[in-house]
Amino acid sequence: MNDTRQQQCRETAEADALHDQFDDVWGNPRGWRALTIVNHTTLGLRFMVTGLGFFIFGLLLAMLIRTQLALPGNAFMGAEVFNQVFTMHGTVMMFLFAVPMMEGLAVYLIPKMLGARDLVFPRLSALGYWCYLFGGLIICSSLLLGVAPNAGWFMYTPLSSAAHSPGVNADFWLLGITFVEISAVSAGVELVVSILRTRAEGMALNKMPIYAWYILTMALMIVIGFPPLILGSILLELERAAGLPFFEVARGGDPLLWQHLFWLFGHPEVYIIIFLPAAGIVSTLLPVFCGRPLVGYRAVVLGVISTGFISFGLWVHHMFTVGIPQLAQAFFSAASMLVAIPTAIQVFSWIATLWLGKPRYNVPMLWLVGFLIIFVCGGLTGVMLALVPFDWQVHDTQFVVAHFHYVLIGGMLFPLIAGLYYWLPHFSGRMASERLGKWGFWLVFIGFNMTFLIMHWTGLLGMPRRVYTYESGLGWDMPNLISSIGSFIMVIGIATLLLDLILHYRYGKRAGNNPWQADTLEWATALPPNPYNFVSLPKLTDRHPLWLSLIHISEPTRLLS
Repeated sequence: MNDTRQQQCRETAEADALHDQFDDVWGNPRGWRALTIVNHTTLGLRFMVTGLGFFIFGLLLAMLIRTQLALPGNAFMGAEVFNQVFTMHGTVMMFLFAVPMMEGLAVYLIPKMLGARDLVFPRLSALGYWCYLFGGLIICSSLLLGVAPNAGWFMYTPLSSAAHSPGVNADFWLLGITFVEISAVSAGVELVVSILRTRAEGMALNKMPIYAWYILTMALMIVIGFPPLILGSILLELERAAGLPFFEVARGGDPLLWQHLFWLFGHPEVYIIIFLPAAGIVSTLLPVFCGRPLVGYRAVVLGVISTGFISFGLWVHHMFTVGIPQLAQAFFSAASMLVAIPTAIQVFSWIATLWLGKPRYNVPMLWLVGFLIIFVCGGLTGVMLALVPFDWQVHDTQFVVAHFHYVLIGGMLFPLIAGLYYWLPHFSGRMASERLGKWGFWLVFIGFNMTFLIMHWTGLLGMPRRVYTYESGLGWDMPNLISSIGSFIMVIGIATLLLDLILHYRYGKRAGNNPWQADTLEWATALPPNPYNFVSLPKLTDRHPLWLSLIHISEPTRLLS
């Protein structure tokens, strides 16, 4: 017995010495040198924390908008201030929250899921974060200075050209967005190369976690789809600053060129930031909470790749009312409906997994069910908008606002919150409150549908988008009031979730190893993880290593093959 104890003590001492050696090499610097950190775990958390800060800012702007529109003839904000707030809300949520948040989560998770110690270009990840932060601060500082962009988050020309936006408002947007897009492309390159080159021994592409397939497709789309907006923002800034005629009709330019460049980025971005990474979270979490593998893994992978490919042929469906040829309208209308097929493959896979499994309705699972309900509704209204005659009728109304919020919030925010609750023990080593989490879910779910389900009706009654006030007696008074009340209920739900997030760091119970009984490798690390993830890199023979016990975890900080 004494010999056994001495042997165990020697092994423990050797393991501690080995961990100390790894900490010397992989550990993060402290003090002011923490600004030079390049470790993917820390950078992923920085992306997400910064994105959360911008999300709260964008949410406050949304509340200002709903307060203004709650009553007819409201003088809470003037037209100029409303235009700035409206533009900033869309810009912050689309560019400073959604894209960086999903990229940050991928930067944090991908090496752990692949059995690697870090991404292949850690300094590129650090560059991406600082570009993102710098660009975001440029954009948000404009509102504090009273010169925020006011031409809409899409910056259509000629409205955003120097003749119609003579101040520096649009310049803040163009410069800031360029830095944010460079950040996104940097992260996209990093994720593509890391997924293709750093997988654990034995992890062939057909054994790769489904989340990695989604992120690989998303990252490839970023590398292809984001440069058009970088080009467009540079061209527009050159026109404004140097007088070059890229978008000015009188001097041979074309304002529709901006729309093509913007939506050539903008519609693939819908799948980049909304559907693909969010659906990757859904496809990862559903099997865990249903207790069985995802149904139709290969079909889902094919659907993901098809979605990414087809999405590059949809951008003109945002331009059905600008006077494009009928042949182009027919083509892009058909493509807009065609993309529903690979999307439906994934939805049916999730339903089959639910049907064949035994679901556990913890907090993450509630958000997944909410996602399925809301995203399917948003997808159906998307097919409606793909029909050219219907789009002509509702294109510039609140119906479109309701549609893309159903897709954005239902398709991105709900899975994101599910993922954050699921991986929260990984970030902090503690479990969140089930009670607060469920209260937060129901408040957000009810408030969201009160806000945006009613807005479909408001749009069908003819209320246009981007108006800061309206007259009484048009039938819009009560729908707008209900939408505004619902928005405040939703914000109370978000505040409940943030309270749970803060409190769990102090009062949450300690999470055990693999608290959700998951199957992927990130749960084989320490909670929270070490900078190097694994001491011994794993060797895998299956897609579900933690379920089939093909690896043995002797310590929470060490993975042995």
